[in-house]
Amino acid sequence: MELVQQNPDVSAYLGASEAVDHEHPVVRAVAGDLSDRHPDAYAYAAATYTHVRDTVPHSMDAGDLRVTWRASDVLEQRTGICYAKSIAYAALLRARGIPAALCYQRLTDDGGANPVIHGLVAVLLPGERDWARQDVRGNKPGVCARFSLGEERLAWTVRPEFNEVDYPVLYTEPHPAVLGALRAAPDRPALWRTLPTEL
Repeated sequence: MELVQQNPDVSAYLGASEAVDHEHPVVRAVAGDLSDRHPDAYAYAAATYTHVRDTVPHSMDAGDLRVTWRASDVLEQRTGICYAKSIAYAALLRARGIPAALCYQRLTDDGGANPVIHGLVAVLLPGERDWARQDVRGNKPGVCARFSLGEERLAWTVRPEFNEVDYPVLYTEPHPAVLGALRAAPDRPALWRTLPTEL
């Protein structure tokens, strides 16, 4: 699948916003600590991936009812669903000057029912020509995602026979449907009822 930049200007994937608030002191502190220990851009991207994947539990897995959507809140409260964790990872990459995009999959149950949008991050490291998608959702039995610039190591591979989709667009900001659902939800059960099913 060929990934398509929403904005042709790569520098647009370094910007800060209300959700991807990489200038926030909490984000800066985490980025600074990881950068001190992993000064190389590749090592930093890999370490930051592991940090978000493993130290910020997916709120459904952890039974956490809180909903986060700002990168700083995700990192400070250490909770979030895939969208929120992706926003946090993108913010940490951008804090180090590494272009990061938000991108999505449409996944379903085994029978093709109950579609839901799943959030990913694409990273463009120095010297690389191609964006590489990463999945910081968090591993669990049956899910084993890893940082990779070559073959993708995502939590799930789409199954076209079940009407699943890899959306090719690389967004500079969270998709409006995703961000709207996160911001409107008072808790995770409410969010679960309003998750977007297509983009």
